[in-house]
Amino acid sequence: MSTKSISKLFLIFVLFFVQNLKAFTQEEGSDFNPTDMIMHHIQDSYDWHFFDLGETSVTLSLPVILKTDQGWITFMSSAFHHDSEGGVVVEKEGQRVVNYHEKAYVLNEGETALEFGEDHYPNNAVRPLDLSITKNVASIFLSVIVLLLLFPRLASHYKKSDKAPKGLNNALETLVIFVRDDIARPQIGEKKFMKFMPFLLTVFFFIWVTNLLGLLPGAANVTGSISVTVALGLITLLLMIFNGTKDYWKHIFWMPGVPVPVRILLAPIELVGLFIKPIALMIRLFANITAGHIIILSLIGLIFILSSAGVAFISVPFALFISVLELLVAFLQAFIFTMLSALFIGMAVEEHEHH
Repeated sequence: MSTKSISKLFLIFVLFFVQNLKAFTQEEGSDFNPTDMIMHHIQDSYDWHFFDLGETSVTLSLPVILKTDQGWITFMSSAFHHDSEGGVVVEKEGQRVVNYHEKAYVLNEGETALEFGEDHYPNNAVRPLDLSITKNVASIFLSVIVLLLLFPRLASHYKKSDKAPKGLNNALETLVIFVRDDIARPQIGEKKFMKFMPFLLTVFFFIWVTNLLGLLPGAANVTGSISVTVALGLITLLLMIFNGTKDYWKHIFWMPGVPVPVRILLAPIELVGLFIKPIALMIRLFANITAGHIIILSLIGLIFILSSAGVAFISVPFALFISVLELLVAFLQAFIFTMLSALFIGMAVEEHEHH
């Protein structure tokens, strides 16, 4: 990496910390709650806030799409204005919608504000079916657009020329070959690995690109959302189930060469293990990405928890170090998820020799 590239990267991280420091300083000193601050920064939201310019907030308003018993409700997230302690009421289609901690609630008829029970849960409103384009969803679209801009160019190069690609295309080709020769082929086997290459390439580059975009100032925490990792893990599970061989299912439910009582004991354990594999995938990705963001925000938050500017000389360099380390984690988590997915699929499609 050139000195110029390192300088640009450093500037991006500085902007990230300046943005976070500014967000922290907006909290009243005595009321500063590090837990609320961290959760606010890593959770999904109905709009996409980038940064502030003086008193102006640079925010992308996103569509809110809700399905209730009385029909569909659609409006732009700017109608919420902000998320206050009691929520912001938006009246649409004869119904009142409240944004409370980035969750939409539809108030019961005649109600004008949320009321909370002893469990601190709203007792005069219901959660509708929420199909809104949130910050995480918009970021997923952005990642898809980036991938659609990169890989058709690489494909068109091979259609037009037999020569090795240059520049960015050359880097992409190296990663594609890496996934093929170091992940898919060894884990799945020579005969069947090409069948699963589209999925493995898609999941590898999607996670990697999304993680990199998530390190930019004001970016979304996509793979730090459990719903996203659940979807990725579920796809791996479905591939295992629908591509599993007879031998694979036989080794789960009725293991050959094992006494019948032991088979009866092991079958439920093997069945549970089938689901534990993708669950481990989704939790690992979710936990590692979320932990990185929490550590960075916690280090910066120490300045305000201890109310000492001198702490910044320790916490900011450490936070910058963790941010640079996150570049490695972004690639590493994409590699681990793809590797384990290939391993689990390989176990399902493996052909056993019978003697």
